[in-house]
Formats: sequence, C-alpha cells, structure tokens
Amino acid sequence: MIILKNPDQLAKMRSAGHLLHDVLAQVRAFIRPGMTTMDVNAYTDELIRKGGGIPTELGYEGYPASVCASIDDEVVHGIPSPEVRLEEGMILSVDVTLALDGWQADSAFTAPVGKVSEQKEKLIRVTEECFWQGARAALSGNRIGDIGFAVQRHAESNGCNSVRALTGHGIGRHMHEDPAVPNYGEPGHGPRLRPGMTICIEPMITLGKWPVHQLADGWTIVTNDHQPSAHYEHTVAITPQGYPEILTLPGHDWKGAQA
Repeated sequence: MIILKNPDQLAKMRSAGHLLHDVLAQVRAFIRPGMTTMDVNAYTDELIRKGGGIPTELGYEGYPASVCASIDDEVVHGIPSPEVRLEEGMILSVDVTLALDGWQADSAFTAPVGKVSEQKEKLIRVTEECFWQGARAALSGNRIGDIGFAVQRHAESNGCNSVRALTGHGIGRHMHEDPAVPNYGEPGHGPRLRPGMTICIEPMITLGKWPVHQLADGWTIVTNDHQPSAHYEHTVAITPQGYPEILTLPGHDWKGAQA
C-alpha cells in the first residue's frame, strides 16, 4: 500500500532529510586513503546521534552497522570492517538511513578514494546524472516506469548498465515502503505518481553487465563480472507544483539542476 504524506508529515521528513544531508556532507569530506570502512561507520554514527537522529540501518533485519560501505565491485550493503582499509584508486559507496522524530530519510553517494581512473570518474558522474534524469521524470501524473526508463536510458547511452536485482523504494515512518522504484522499465507503466508520495530514487550503475550476486556474509551484493559499481540516492517527495522536492538536498533549485 502506498502511503501519502500530509504537509505536517512532509515537514518532519524534510527535517530528517536535512540532517542526513549535513551528515553525509561531512562524511564525504572525511573519506581518505588509509582509513578503514569501520572508521567511516563510526564517524557517521556519531554525527547522526549528535544531530538527534537514530541510525536505522543498524539492526535492520539484523544488519550489524550504521552504514553500508561498498567498495569497487560491491554494489550495495557492504559491511564496515576494521580489517578493510581504503586504498588510493578505490571508489567507496556510502548508503545511510536515519530517523528523526519517527520519520526516515535515506541517501547515498559514491566517492573516489584519492585519485581514481578516468573510467571510475565517469562511472560516478554518470550514476549521479542517472539520478537527475530519474528525478526529472518524477512528476505527478507520471508513472514509476517513467523514472526507471529515464535512468536506464541514460546509463546505457553512456556505455553503462543499471543493476536490476535491486530497486529504490517508498519511505516514510519505515525505511522501506511501497512502491518499488526500479532503475529500468517502460514509460507509462507502474503505479501512478501522486502528490504526497515519498520515494527513494537510487541508481545503482555498473561499468559492466547488470547481473549481481550476494556474498556469503548474507549482505554484500557484488557484480558478477567484478566491474566497479556506483550508487547515488536521494529521498524525494512528489509535489503538485512540478518537479519533486528533494528532501535530502536542502536549497535545491531545479532551475540550476544537474543533467
């Protein structure tokens, strides 16, 4: 069931989104060669709690950390570890969900660790562009398939692929709500977008082919061909005025939007 949010509920989700934006801006600046993925987890957890939030990935279906920290061919759900050290040339995807006053926000980015290859730089750029293409299709009256089609088209036109086994999702009081928001699809198909819907658009894009598998840890998803993958996500609200409001990107102005 898709749950529409009223203005008071959207205001609370906006506050959660703004906190998450502030946290991830600091985390992005924190990442450097030599640290461990557990360092990233601990720093993020501290920032969330200082801001009055709760890191809701911690304990979700048994997940053991506050952050998903995924390196290179790890698409999502990489478990932070004191044994995994970031090295120059890697890319790191950081995915974080928090709750503030009972309402959730979810966002992710992929960052270079020091200097990376041109291919990896392109992958990060294209993945972020895929989000913007999807967000531009998230108009009231459109359908979920319009978002997925926009993401898939941009990825493939740049020689990349959208991972298909994983999707974006609705969000609100719960981290995952209806509807699923795939990163591929056909325009005009799927649930209709309506004002008050809140969804996470999160392209997961790979330089190789889209099939993936789960590792023995029960969480980490990697590409079958071990090509690098990037992830970019924001929580957005469908509005009656036009383009969606990006709840995890305060001050965003569509007139100056990317892609």
